[in-house]
Amino acid sequence: MTGPPNTAAIAIGRNEGARLTACLASLKDKVDRIVYVDSGSTDGSQEAARAMGATVLELDLSTPFTAARARNAGLEALGAATPETSPEFVQFIDGDCVLRDDWISKAQSFLAAHPDVAVVCGRRRERHPEASVYNRLADDEWDTPVGAAKSCGGDAMMRLQAVVDVNGYNPGLIAGEEPELCVRLRAAGWKIWRIDAEMTLHDAALTRFGQWWQRARRGGFAYAQGAALHGAPPERHCVRELRHILVWGLILPVVILAGLFVSPWSLALALLWPAQILRRLMRGDTPRAAVFITLAKFPEAAGVLTYVWRRLSGAEDRLIEYK
Repeated sequence: MTGPPNTAAIAIGRNEGARLTACLASLKDKVDRIVYVDSGSTDGSQEAARAMGATVLELDLSTPFTAARARNAGLEALGAATPETSPEFVQFIDGDCVLRDDWISKAQSFLAAHPDVAVVCGRRRERHPEASVYNRLADDEWDTPVGAAKSCGGDAMMRLQAVVDVNGYNPGLIAGEEPELCVRLRAAGWKIWRIDAEMTLHDAALTRFGQWWQRARRGGFAYAQGAALHGAPPERHCVRELRHILVWGLILPVVILAGLFVSPWSLALALLWPAQILRRLMRGDTPRAAVFITLAKFPEAAGVLTYVWRRLSGAEDRLIEYK
């Protein structure tokens, strides 16, 4: 494959079908090598990826799948242990995303000009934000501030050696693996940067309330797991988010229910939720964001409780999937 020198791509997916084909087509002729890591697809994704010239790895599913584990497998395939032959930069992308035409060149130029930056990301957009309120929420979520950042998402270009030096992704995380990696990169002295450039189109296909609920539940699990790993000072990773989840999604409902045994007036405390929505509106949130960010505290709290239960019971961590 031709393209900018010293740049490879790692795509991960499962049963993405036409979305994977579009993803790999968007990478062709933009990077020197494409590695596709598959996690048990039954739709012919592996054969389609090979036909498009990608190196295909099929994960052994006897070990629980995580996106972090898949990305680490991709890194290993790129020869991360041999810096003299491995690429300098690697573009990570999810199989349900399509790369923007000029993203690779912009990201590579930025990393080349900023040797203290390990990760650069741009604007990820939802392909069909008009399809549902849940897709629109995802599109809003990805509109992060330009400049120095604490973390990135699943799509980003990284310095391969920087990622290798901090031992790659944490394969035990079922979600939130990119922010956790960025915690370790920043601790090692690297910077994370969001530039003002179009990066990828994502196809969330969030059309049902149940999908949104499961996605938020997974987020709560990730916040709890992140706080358990890096919640101590000075990082305090995910602590603020976890505190808000517990207050609004768990403690307040418990207080209201317990108060009903004393007085029906405890129901008045439920007015704190619409008050919180109003507060967010006054801070500049859209009505859509204000309502759903507040509502999300309930499935997020369920995710926190799932994390706690699995730790206490010793149950195996399993993906919380929404598609």
